[in-house]
Amino acid sequence: MENNGEVNKILFHDSFQHMGSRVHIIEDNVPVEHQIEYLVYSYFFRGNRRKKLKEKDYKRCLEQLENVEISVAEKKKILSMLAFSCEIRAYRLLEQYAQNPDEKLVHWASMALIESRMAIESELSDEKQIYISTGLGGKGEKLRLYALLLSALKKPFADYQKKVIEKEFDYFLSENDCEIERLTIRDRYVELVFLLPVATDMRKMLDTAILECNQYGNFLAKKYTLTNVKELSQDEINQVLKSYRKQHNKTFDRLE
Repeated sequence: MENNGEVNKILFHDSFQHMGSRVHIIEDNVPVEHQIEYLVYSYFFRGNRRKKLKEKDYKRCLEQLENVEISVAEKKKILSMLAFSCEIRAYRLLEQYAQNPDEKLVHWASMALIESRMAIESELSDEKQIYISTGLGGKGEKLRLYALLLSALKKPFADYQKKVIEKEFDYFLSENDCEIERLTIRDRYVELVFLLPVATDMRKMLDTAILECNQYGNFLAKKYTLTNVKELSQDEINQVLKSYRKQHNKTFDRLE
């Protein structure tokens, strides 16, 4: 999304200020389309009544998950059944399988393990549990975000401008308890991957960092792309630059 107030696939701090619950960030980097597929399947799977698994059920599940001849569809069903059982032993079995899953079930196993953990913690704890899952995942109680910032000028960033970007973003992000995982400065754009506490006003933080950088020559565009879904590919970055050029009549040379 751009910083124009439009909410698009991103979580803002306002949503978490008064929830009074324990927030968990799901760290696994599971593509959004796989998350949706699992959640839809899980929703319909819940139509079946939950039953307590017996010893023979666990043995059969383990044997089938380890059997290379069992179909992916059948293994999906087994993983979802274990996740929905809300039993510690089922969680341990899922945990074991998720360490070395079938290649086509890596994301499914991860989501099943997450659902099992959620169900168990909700049942054992009186505290409301809230789990946040995004395409980029997170770490601890912080969301992982990707930002693309553009040069506002026709020419590439000067060396001093690159140093200003590094210094100002490092300062403002650390002041807000954020962690920079990657800051890549190209000729006419900047990619930033960082971890952010859920209660932080990310737009205010980034806007302030850009404002401070622009004290040294207005070289950063005030609008930027910010998402928690995925990092942009080079083709997608090129499209953003092309769109910016059209809107602002900027002439960009061939990208590096």
